[in-house]
Formats: sequence, C-alpha cells, structure tokens
Amino acid sequence: MEKRDFYEVLGVGRSCDERDLKLAYRKLAMKYHPDRNNGDATAEVKFKEVNEAYESLRDPQKRAAYDRFGHAAFENGANGFNGDFASSMSNVFDDIFGDFMGGRRSSGRSSRERGSDLRYNMEITLEEAYAGKTAEIEVPTKVSCSTCSGSGSRPDSSPKVCPSCEGHGRVRAAQGFFSIERTCPTCHGRGEVIADPCVACNGSGRATEERKLSVNIPAGIEDGTRIRLAGEGEAGLRGSPAGDLYIFLSIGPHEFFQRDGADIFCRVPISVTTAALGGGFEVPTINGGKTRVKVPEGVQTGKQFRLKSKGMPVMRTTKVGDMYIQVVVETPRNLSRRQRELLEEFEQGSSAENNPESTGFFARVRDFFSA
Repeated sequence: MEKRDFYEVLGVGRSCDERDLKLAYRKLAMKYHPDRNNGDATAEVKFKEVNEAYESLRDPQKRAAYDRFGHAAFENGANGFNGDFASSMSNVFDDIFGDFMGGRRSSGRSSRERGSDLRYNMEITLEEAYAGKTAEIEVPTKVSCSTCSGSGSRPDSSPKVCPSCEGHGRVRAAQGFFSIERTCPTCHGRGEVIADPCVACNGSGRATEERKLSVNIPAGIEDGTRIRLAGEGEAGLRGSPAGDLYIFLSIGPHEFFQRDGADIFCRVPISVTTAALGGGFEVPTINGGKTRVKVPEGVQTGKQFRLKSKGMPVMRTTKVGDMYIQVVVETPRNLSRRQRELLEEFEQGSSAENNPESTGFFARVRDFFSA
C-alpha cells in the first residue's frame, strides 16, 4: 500500500510553521488515540500514520529531506519508525503533550522532591499592627541532617545510581506498539538509591528540630495577611530544596477600637446632661497617646467626630487613616427620688423645640393614621 503524503496526513500545507504542525498533530493524535476508540483497528492504523508523519516532519533536517526526496528519504528505517517505534512515539508525546501540560518531563536527577510547606498561626495586638514589630517564633520542622549533610548516606559513603532506571528516575513499559513512561518504583524518581543509610536520619537526610526564626511584621498590616518565608519550610528528602513557611496573621480584638481598613472607630457613651448641655471627654489613640473631643450641646446618639490622621498607617506608604468617635447618649438608670422629680419637672416644661425629632415623628404618625 502506497504511503500518503505526510502533509496530507496531518492536514497542513507545505509552508506551515512548527506551531501549526504541532497543533494539527495534537488534534489528530487525540482523535485517533486507542484509548478513545475502544480497540478500533482503523483508528489504530490512523494513529500510527499520524505519529509517523509528525515524527518525520518535526525535525527540520528530516523535513528538508522529505520535501526533496519524499518517502524515499526514509527508506531502510532512516526515520526511526522501522526500528523502535514505541520509543520514537513516546518522544513525540513528550514533545507535544509535555508542552501543553506545562513543560516537558525531566529526569529523576533534576526533579527532586521539594520539602513540604509549613503554616504558622500568629496573633498580634492592634497596637503591634499599628507600629509593626520583629517577632521571634519557634517552629517544629524537619531540617537537613547534620551527620550526613542531607545526603541520607553514611559520611564515608555516597548514593548509588539506581539499577532499575540507570539514574533516569523513570522507566518505560511497552504496551502494544507504544510505551508508557512512569516513575521508577525503586528510587521513586530520584535516580539514586541509598546503599548505606545514615544512622542518624535512617537515610532520609532529615532530622526533626525546633527552629527559631525572626519574622518582620510591617506597620499597618491587616488581619488575615499571609507572610511567606521562602526556604524556611521542611527540608526536602536527601538534599532536595526546602519548602516555604507561611505566617498567617490575625489581629486580636481591642478593648476600645474597631478597625476598618486604615480607619479606626471608637464608640463612646456620654451622659444625658453632657449631650444636652455640651462638654468634652478624653479618649486614647492607637499610638499610645490621648486626645480631647469637644461635644456641642444637643448632640444626638450616632454623631461621629473625625480625628484626622489618628488611624492606622497604610502598609508600605506614608498614608495614615482617620479615627472616628461615635457618641451614644446613655439613658440614666436607678434614679433617686429627687432626680425623678427634676426630670418630671423638665418634661412638664419642655416643648417641641426641646425634642424636635420625636415631636415631628409622632406628628407624622398621627397624620398617617388620620389619612
């Protein structure tokens, strides 16, 4: 049976570039893959034909030879398919599907197992969030074994090349006319095995230890912020890179203040007499000082007073938020007989001008029901 033109097989023109060639191959390979066609013999033949065409055209030198001599350029196994087809097709899949899945697979020696990331929960006060601080923490973690320097082998020996994968970290198993590559079960992808393990760490290259670390908390940091300390997580197995440590910050509740971004709110109860006659009071500020707030006469519950630049700093800027004082008029309780008499006297002599809001509200209520 005469072979079809490779460009025709892939459905591309002779002037197509490498990207178009890959896209065409990937589409057809997915379409005719045996796993998607439940043993269909025709699909299997087409799948092999597509792979042979792409293997011949993806290499610039082979493509140039094919463009000049046609199929004669690959007679006697020159295209690599008359020999080890399974190996050639696996390389093709690495080239195409490795690119689409975020990069080609690497050998066991270069894909060492990274250590685990760690989480540390830290609670700080609002004052500490305002000023910033350097905190010292102790983290139980796994560190590189000092006896074997993280290699996992005795100091007078070294790891050996894995006999199963010959140091590649991956092994191939043939299935029909193509092969499947998987992680080596002997060395677990590292390419090396420990012949004489370190007695201190039992060959893992790691030991458990409490580490003391310094954490810089910037001024103005917010609740829920995550701080990453690169390389301060668990050490990897047998000299592999360490993971990261993540500090999750929470800010504890404050006795007086509530925070909203860079602004601070403080709820202050005042007496009826202060609200009616006016006056003032002192409140603390987040920087450890205090400030006086003047209250005009006739102030109502919910009135807010803004203290400019008395709030929280905005992290890594020169901006500062504001502080808001919200007054709440407290109704007196446990009145003495004299106090009650005075209030009753005041009520008898009061007018709509003394209570404009309540007078106006109940006037509207009466109009509503009489309508």
